[in-house]
Amino acid sequence: MVAINQKQAVRRVMDLISIPGGSCQEHEVAAWIIEQLLQAGVPRDAITHDTAHRRSPQGGTVGNLIVRLKGTSRGPRRMLMAHMDTVPLAVGSVPVLNGDWIHPRSRETALGGDNRAGCAVVLTAILELLRSGIDYPPLTLLFTVQEEIGLRGARFLTPGRLGKPALCFNWDGRDPALLINGAVGASNLTIRIGGIASHAGVHPEHGVNAALVASLALARLQTKGWHGLIRKQGRRGTSNLGVISGGDATNVVMPAVLLEAEARSHDSAFRGEIVAAWREAFEWAIDSLSNTAGEHAILEFEEDARYEPFLIDRRSDCIRIAEEATRAVGVEPVIAACDGGLDANWLAAHGFPTVTLGCGQHAIHTVDERLLVPDYLKACQTALLLASGTG
Repeated sequence: MVAINQKQAVRRVMDLISIPGGSCQEHEVAAWIIEQLLQAGVPRDAITHDTAHRRSPQGGTVGNLIVRLKGTSRGPRRMLMAHMDTVPLAVGSVPVLNGDWIHPRSRETALGGDNRAGCAVVLTAILELLRSGIDYPPLTLLFTVQEEIGLRGARFLTPGRLGKPALCFNWDGRDPALLINGAVGASNLTIRIGGIASHAGVHPEHGVNAALVASLALARLQTKGWHGLIRKQGRRGTSNLGVISGGDATNVVMPAVLLEAEARSHDSAFRGEIVAAWREAFEWAIDSLSNTAGEHAILEFEEDARYEPFLIDRRSDCIRIAEEATRAVGVEPVIAACDGGLDANWLAAHGFPTVTLGCGQHAIHTVDERLLVPDYLKACQTALLLASGTG
């Protein structure tokens, strides 16, 4: 087994973390990765960008970065992938190495190991592969954009540019022993309540308070078990109200409220029932409250199905090969589904079932974020085995 250059691998992830690149601003990260690939001898015509940023509602400076290599041995094409963007809290991070940990120098920022560590894993694998001169099967490298704002890069990916990979592996997580073979589906809900304004001191009875309508609906959801952790007849899901805003004066009966919420489940049909329960609760609340003239508030209820659930068979070649590579680096694999969304959700929807592996990330999206170097290095070694076709 070819061993990676650990010193260079650590330097590589620290360099990647240092590059600013939040969602929709990944161009500098992509440019740096491209430069490393060119210096290693990857042909320029093997490197392309798609136009995901032009199709994304958020726009952006660059699309997904895709690298296709012909390989030097026969075998099914393999794909290694990670996302380039970080959460806003990580922009401006300066990484510091302290023993086995990399952490941000400032207490004001997250690290950005999510997911520059994943990018460094994929990049290290291909650079070590080319340096060693060992044979490898056809490969695709995919560095996605806009993962942190709803998996937009993976959603608007141009699948035809991938070269029909048969075995797909994604690095984005904590434990290198964990092989994620499935994830929930999720819908975002945007709820607008148009109440009726009136003077809160002179004629409050002429108004319909939009916040009160929302309160009645939310209380109904909680009472009937449709908010938070939801268990109904052996099925499981979650829902959450995340954002609520409205009103600008205490002497006005609140005329409008905006709420943003989400629903999740591994069962698409059950997620639909959760969304239906939310809609029913708000429609009931609208009908339950009126002013002295018998007028009611107005409801606008929108659902955005962000991604669908997926589950890869534990007996699939992709899982089996990931297990073998993980064991080869001294880690006993654990296979499990997760309750968060992944780029792998959309890769599965595009027809490319993708196993997600961890690379040492801890406390992501917070100022306590840090990267465990030994686990990151295990991920790099695992990726090299998978890229070479020996894993």
